[in-house]
Parts: sequence; structure tokens; C-alpha cells
Amino acid sequence: MAEQPPLTGIKVVDLTRYLAGPFCTQILGDYGAEVFKIEPLENARGELGESSKDSYFFLSTNRSKKSVRIDFKKPAGRELLMRLIDGADVVVDNFRPGVMTAIGLDYDSISPRNPRIITCSISGFGSTGPLRDFPGFDQIAQGMSGLMSVTGSAESGPTRVGIAVCDLLGGIFSAQGILLALEARHRTGRGQRVETSLLESIVSILTWSAGIYFETGKTPAPAGNNHPLSSPHGVFKASDRAFNIACGNEPMWKKFVVVIGRPELGDDERFKGTGRRVKNRDALTAEINHSLAAHPAEHWIDLLNREGIPSGPILTIEEMFKHPQIAAREMLLKMPHPQLGEYLTTGLAAKLAETPGKITRPPLLGEHTEEVLTAHGVSAADLKRLRDDKVIA
Repeated sequence: MAEQPPLTGIKVVDLTRYLAGPFCTQILGDYGAEVFKIEPLENARGELGESSKDSYFFLSTNRSKKSVRIDFKKPAGRELLMRLIDGADVVVDNFRPGVMTAIGLDYDSISPRNPRIITCSISGFGSTGPLRDFPGFDQIAQGMSGLMSVTGSAESGPTRVGIAVCDLLGGIFSAQGILLALEARHRTGRGQRVETSLLESIVSILTWSAGIYFETGKTPAPAGNNHPLSSPHGVFKASDRAFNIACGNEPMWKKFVVVIGRPELGDDERFKGTGRRVKNRDALTAEINHSLAAHPAEHWIDLLNREGIPSGPILTIEEMFKHPQIAAREMLLKMPHPQLGEYLTTGLAAKLAETPGKITRPPLLGEHTEEVLTAHGVSAADLKRLRDDKVIA
């Protein structure tokens, strides 16, 4: 029988909006933390605030949380928020640097009241440096990080990744930082500040793209759909559609030419060794595509994988969610929703055998205000007064 999720008992005050911050706190909530999403009295859940309906933008990053509507700009609302923080383990924000200090919610301001508190701030560029006060959105960070310069092709020019990868990695690294701070607190008994930025999140994962620059002093060029260090390794064309092949070493290469019915390519001087195959990639790709045109992609994918050569289809989002592997790994989840009827969401990537995570649907706006405040000592009479004064909703 599975134990409770690993973060059971951890309380998180969530002051985030947009994407990076909510994604961070959603991860914590998925693994058992009790996340209090503090929402303003006006409804800001539409697509970038333009609609009264919960948008896909909100629904995709706010499951496994409790919604608490507090106007903490008002003194009474600020008092309520501090009551939650006093009993919390973590406070997360993604305001610009300096905002939390200005409103008295930074680590230095709240840690004297709660020495075990961990604060986590996510920003565009970090709390120091010349860009500290600049607004930071995902595409700006993608461009500044070097990511766009190695994405796309020579023909396309710099190309953004198709998802908000800086935001999402910022959320992941923030969640990781919070977990590390919680682990450190077991030893020290004290909380601490945690910080990351969209820019740092991408720079930290540049790995071999940065390594090419470190070794050669030259900026890597965009490689399109090809692996810059390996060939054949990229997108190829069968009779019906394009698909991926990743022929990653010499034993695979020797098998590959036999599988596609072109053993003579293995003796071609142009293609002997990875370096020559990369240098003569265009000629090799033309030879391979000519051979692959004899059969549909599914034929080649099955044949190559059975021979231990990685290969796979290029699926649309719809095709991906209908794939049996996605079902087998529980990466598409359905649950009832009181307004939507059915709520669809992605599954958990990290699966813990003994203490698995547990996803709950996104909360309705203000659904848990009364429950959470009551649990923190606010009386029924005070709740009515606060609601009448438009401090809570």
C-alpha cells in the first residue's frame, strides 16, 4: 500500500502568476504539499486576464492547489496573509526583484517571525546584475541565453522553442531549490532564500552547446533537425512522412546500412567514421532518403528499433496523446470538474514507487478561502466581516 505523498505536511504560500511560478508550486502540490494559491478579488484567470472563464493557461499550471482570495493590499488582508505565512514552510513569488522587499514579504522581513521559512523568488534575470530590473518573459530569455541561436536552421534563422521552455525550466529549478532547502532545514533547523531566473535556467542546461564554445572558441551554428555531433542523426523521409533516426555510434551505423538495404554505404570513404559522416551529411541524407522512400515510416521505425537503432515518429500533440505508450505511462489523466465536466491534464513525469504524487483538479476561484482561513484561526464572525469589507471573497 502506497504511503502519503512525499511533501505531505509542507505548507506553501503561492503568490505567483503567469507560468514559471505557478508551474513550480504545481509541482510541489502534485507531490503532496498543501499549496495556498493567493488570488486577488478580481478574476484574473482568463487567458492573460482577458476572460472571466478559467483558461487553458490557468488550468495547465494550477492543479493540486487551494484557492484563497485575499486583497492583501488592505491592512486586514495583509494580516491574514501574514497569518498564513507564519504557519507556512515556503513562500513563492515571481515578482520583479525588489517587489517583495517593498511590500515587506522578503526573507529578511518574514524570517524573524518564522525562522524555518523558505522563500523562493523567480525572475527574468536574477536579483543582481545590470538586467536586474528589466521585465523578463520567456522569449526574451530564450534569445539572450543563446538557445535561439542554436535552434532552427541557417535558412530559418534564430528560432524559439515551441513551448515556454525558460518559464517551465525556471519552475522546475525553483521546485528543486525548494526541495534542497527543505532538506538542508532538516540539519540546520533554519529556512533560507532560494532564487533562480529564466535566463539562468537555460544557461545551466546548454551542456555540449556551451562545451563546443569552450573547446573551440566558436559559437555553434544552428543544426536544424540534425544532431551537430552525429550522423545519421535527425529527420529523414519515408514514403509517407518524416520520422526520426538516431544512429549514435559505429555498431549502430554498421547495422543501419544493412537494415536499409545499402551495405555499400558502409564502405564509402565519405561516410567512414562519425566525423566524415557529419562533414558529408547532405550527401549521406540524400542516399538514405532515397532508400527510405521504398516504405512507409512505420515499417522503418519497427525494423530499426528491432535492430537496436533508435527511431520514432514525429507526432502531433493529438497523435501523442493517443499513443499507447502515453496511456501505459499514465501521462494523460482525466478527472471530473464541477464547471468543465471533465478536466484533462498531463501526468507526473517522476513516479515514486512508495510515496507517489497525487494530482487534484485546479480549484475553483476562492473555493478554499473559508476552509483555509478557518484552519488558521479566523472565526465565522470575522470571515463575514472580512467578506463584507471586501478583504476576502
